[in-house]
Amino acid sequence: MCRLYENQAILCSVSLYNYDKNVDYRVSTALKDSNQQGRDMIISFEGIDGSGKSTQAHRLMARLSREAKEIMYVREPGGTEVSERIRDVLLDPGLTIFPFAEMLLFSAARSQLVQEKIKPFHARGGIIICDRFFDSTVAYQGGGRGVADADWLESFQRTVTAGVWPDRTYLVDITVTEATKRLASRSGEKRLADRMEQAGGPFFERVRATYLSLAEKDPKRYVVIDGSGSEDEVESQIWKDVSSLLY
Repeated sequence: MCRLYENQAILCSVSLYNYDKNVDYRVSTALKDSNQQGRDMIISFEGIDGSGKSTQAHRLMARLSREAKEIMYVREPGGTEVSERIRDVLLDPGLTIFPFAEMLLFSAARSQLVQEKIKPFHARGGIIICDRFFDSTVAYQGGGRGVADADWLESFQRTVTAGVWPDRTYLVDITVTEATKRLASRSGEKRLADRMEQAGGPFFERVRATYLSLAEKDPKRYVVIDGSGSEDEVESQIWKDVSSLLY
């Protein structure tokens, strides 16, 4: 849902600002042998717009690359040619999209991404970093838009993702007030806010409350990260937990 910016992707080996069907977005480094330390997993990053979750997803990808892990990074919506086209529609501030239709479009993009990219990579082995996954639909379209209750949406998303589920989800949590300030500073860069960013404060309050409710409901998968600190401080919190999972 959040846009990716060139200055947020400087740690990546490829720019993800524009999707190119001829580019393999998997980030590979010199791998250890098949008995390498650590395990395969899916890690997702969640949070309201302006939380800094995309920056942290890229930082984790860079750090794991230095650890000689095989990694695939994906963003939502996007990651495939079909999904990127849906992304353009969803974020177009000139379009009016009704809430249930919005939920279906996000889900369609996700289903394409899972089938085309995530499942094949996961079958080969490695670490998948998702900049948003199905929890975003539960929080944004469920909590924010009110299209359906969380239980129904979660059940529906299990079908959408063909049962693919993150092993760990990092909720980078900040207040809506702080997020609004960060988004305003981006606007100072002469960038138009996308359609989701224009939803307004009350909308994001509902989204944040839903995220925190999801984290409370599933504490084994979710780790809530205080996103109010510096980028280095937030990264340190995340890496401490990732290390406990991998080593």
